[in-house]
Amino acid sequence: MSSTNRTVVVTGIGATTPLGGDAASTWEGLVAGRSGVKPLEGERFAELPVRIAAPAAVDPGEVLPRPLARKLDRSAQFALIAAKEAWADAGYEGKAGEDSKIAPERLGAVIASGIGGVTTLLDQYDVLKEKGVRRVSPHTVPMLMPNGPSANVGLEVGAQAGVHTPVSACASGAEAIGYAVEMIRTGRADVVIAGGTEAAIHPLPIAAFANMMAMSKNNEEPTKASRPYDKGRDGFVLGEGAGVVVLESEEHAKARGARVYCEVLGQGLSADSHHIAQPEPTGRGVAAAVQNLLDSTDLKPAELVHLNAHATSTPQGDIAEIKALRKVLGADLDHVAISGTKSMTGHLLGGAGGIETVATVLALHHRLAPPTINVEDLDEDIAADGADIVRGEARALPEGTIAAINNSFGFGGHNVVLAFRTV
Repeated sequence: MSSTNRTVVVTGIGATTPLGGDAASTWEGLVAGRSGVKPLEGERFAELPVRIAAPAAVDPGEVLPRPLARKLDRSAQFALIAAKEAWADAGYEGKAGEDSKIAPERLGAVIASGIGGVTTLLDQYDVLKEKGVRRVSPHTVPMLMPNGPSANVGLEVGAQAGVHTPVSACASGAEAIGYAVEMIRTGRADVVIAGGTEAAIHPLPIAAFANMMAMSKNNEEPTKASRPYDKGRDGFVLGEGAGVVVLESEEHAKARGARVYCEVLGQGLSADSHHIAQPEPTGRGVAAAVQNLLDSTDLKPAELVHLNAHATSTPQGDIAEIKALRKVLGADLDHVAISGTKSMTGHLLGGAGGIETVATVLALHHRLAPPTINVEDLDEDIAADGADIVRGEARALPEGTIAAINNSFGFGGHNVVLAFRTV
């Protein structure tokens, strides 16, 4: 088999999210249909039009040693926690080279963030104004760099094949995983640790998103605020955390006797070229990404049984996504169980593609599609299309060889579709 068409598999997963401090507790929360959205406490949030968010269930300061945590932005803290879990879950012990199962020059890291160290930047500016120049942390620059999470994960595992940080807004985490697949397929690496992270629960980003009319203002009922596909949806809810997977070439995984969750079939990419923040209303760009996926992989629409949708709970975006899927998949969309997990986790921006990839992998592994919660009055356009939204309870997926896709779209018109298949 040539280095340009190697099969890529998932051998490790890790997460820290609004539903749990690891992948197992996150999955348990998703299957149970539990919301991680809460009121924001503290004086600095009191005057905001949006006073709800989905904070991490476990604060990273409770997990990482304090001397290390104080040198990392919160986004990097999340990334490191999820990466360490994924690395151990894949069966690796110690850094590349120290663990003889992988050489440093054959290991890569691709961890994305849509915003990077925004809380460090804003907090240190407050320090500068209130306490003066000498009190600004000397760690500020490496903490605020968007590549900080990827660099720190690369240092943790000893990655030398390349450490990268794609930034494409809310598609960043998925694009990171797609990039990692290409690193393996082109022969640049045998193993890549990849995913997305975000930590932007701060008054300024929240105020900015709220003034764009992008966020839900349902402060009275936080757990019902994120409601993809529901007629009463009024915007997304901001979440934080990270999701990371370990990807390997199939031959490398087999050679070391690794447990394999599923195969990564590939990615589909496109750009809307429509508006810096609004989705293209007909779903043209999303449809192009799905078609690109089908054209560039051996995925057959008949194999598809599950979709972890982007489904942010915005009025325009949810409908455009379904329109695009119907346009490309036609009647095959009828047998796809669609889950909108942002209804529970909120929207992790650049981290969304990471945790939703973890959710998609686990859905195939356990043959179970998580529910979309808070869909009390299904949008008329969604209902008219006939798309199969999983509501109420998690749903069993079929036996045999099955496939699933994970959609991620971002401001700027970035569209990334990832596909996975059971092995």
